[in-house]
Order: sequence, then structure tokens, then C-alpha cells
Amino acid sequence: MLTSPKCALCGQFEIIIPKTIEVLKGSCVTIPCSFDVQYQHNVNLDNTCKALWKESYRGPVVFDSSNPQQKGQLIGDLTKKDCTTTLNDMQLQNNKVYNFRLECHNNLKYYFNGVKISVKDDPPRPTLTPPTLKVKEGTSVSLNCSAPAPCLSLPPNLTWSPGLGEGQETLQENQDKTKVKISVLNFNASHLHHDRKSPVLLSTENKMYYCPVLMHISLLSVSYASRITILFPSGPVQEDTNVTLTCSANANPAVKNYTWYRADGGQETFMGTGRVLNIKASRERGPFFCRAANEEGSGRSNNTQMDVQCRYCLKHLHKCR
Repeated sequence: MLTSPKCALCGQFEIIIPKTIEVLKGSCVTIPCSFDVQYQHNVNLDNTCKALWKESYRGPVVFDSSNPQQKGQLIGDLTKKDCTTTLNDMQLQNNKVYNFRLECHNNLKYYFNGVKISVKDDPPRPTLTPPTLKVKEGTSVSLNCSAPAPCLSLPPNLTWSPGLGEGQETLQENQDKTKVKISVLNFNASHLHHDRKSPVLLSTENKMYYCPVLMHISLLSVSYASRITILFPSGPVQEDTNVTLTCSANANPAVKNYTWYRADGGQETFMGTGRVLNIKASRERGPFFCRAANEEGSGRSNNTQMDVQCRYCLKHLHKCR
């Protein structure tokens, strides 16, 4: 929020400045600031004017643009009614209200309302938008991470967790003229991201903070084929023996039904339902496959052919054809 919602150039003594700015201890703070004066004082805005920042109206001067030394820098142009100022090396004892005073070598001298500088030991928590994702696999996802950038010479660094890629960073301006660092990450949702906390790392002057976003990815049928497998006995099996086939599927939401088929040339012959299929091994049967379906769709496994051998061949392997 702004101290004054009124526009500049309204012909009265007004200031547009944030009410509060949070800043990391030891860092700088850039105070966005613009002002207006009464009409008759416009002619007094000249190069003799200076900006003073004081701890309250009667407190000591903490910055004087005519003698800045190392404490800060006047960024704005007072003749253009821009009083934006950077103050350096903010410490916990600087956690105060700072008032702006305009002084010119003429009749123009005025105290304006101030800004509360809140100095913190830790950087502000970054904001993730959206904080929780629930999307289908294959969907294009855009994550937005933002963090205040009160010190323009030392903006925060936003780094996404490995495997997600690199975000596109921009420095944007809020309505109150304070700055915010934004990192936008675009990627396609994968089952590998499901229930994964994907933190973003914020670092400023060796201060670091993780802010996780928990992604719930619903798996679609387009990727089922690579994740549905049939489990069956390894090695050759004897003809006419009972064999158990198991359909293994990784899906979210959970699989609701399984169906089994035998692939006979270009035909699909229905074999049964359920995650497990019990059959008698036969050399005459073609390969098998299973389908798994959930609320999002269905997919199928690859064709699976068992190594079925006759009893005679198992006893006399040297005679098998």
C-alpha cells in the first residue's frame, strides 16, 4: 500500500512511498519515492535541493544527498519530483521509520511522511504460484516463484531443484514501486514428478531458503504403455502347467480394472479380468497383453510371449526343434 493514493502533480504537498519495506540485515534498501509540492513552489525545485532521510521528524539525519558518503545514494531527480533513495548496510538497529525531508536553498523546505524499514535476519519467504499442482501427465505446467528485491544492487537468486530445468528471471515492479524478482519455470508434467516436493532455492548474501511446491500428477494413458508390464515365470515353462501372469501398472489415480487379451495375428481375444490371470501354458497360444484403466484413461502393455516347451523337449533338450 502507498502512503498517499493521490497522483503526482496535484498541486499539494504529497508523497507516494511504501508504508513498509522488509530488508535483509547487511543488505541495502531502495526506497521508491515520488512527491509533489504546492504550485507556487514548483519554481523552487532546482539543483540546490537536497534529500534528507531522518529517523522520525526530530531524529538524527541518516542520509544527506549533499554529503552521501557511504550511507546511500539518491537515485531519483528531485527536480523531477523523484526522491527514490538507496540506503546501504541496513542493520537490526536500523529497524525504524524514516521520514523524507526536502530542502532547497530557497523557501522550499518540507517534511513528508515516512516509510517503515523492517530489517530481518533472514530473507523473506519466496512465494510459489500455484503452491499445489494437480494436473494430468503431459500437461504443460508453469510455476511462478517470486521474492521481494528491496536491494536492487543485490537482488535474490532463485534456483529451482535439479531435474526441473532453469527458470526465466525478470525484475518487475509492484504497484507501490517496490521491486520483485520473478522466476518462471515451464515444463511438461511427468509421472516422475508425482508427489515430489520441488523446492526453489532463494539466496541473498549467503542466506538461503527453500520453498517447496508439492505436485500431484495424474497419469494419462499416453504413457501407460511404457509403464505396464506383465510379470511371469522366468525361463521355459512346461506345457499344460498352471501359470500365473500378473499385470503391473504404475498409475495415478489407482488402476480401477485390468483386462487380459491374447493377440492372435490381427485379432484380440479376451482372456479375463483382474490384476492376476491364471492359465495353462500352451505352445499354441499367441502372445498376451493386459490393459489397465483408471479415471484418466487406459493403456496397454507390450505383447508378452512365454517360452512354453513340451514335456519331451524339457527332458531331452538336445532333440528340441
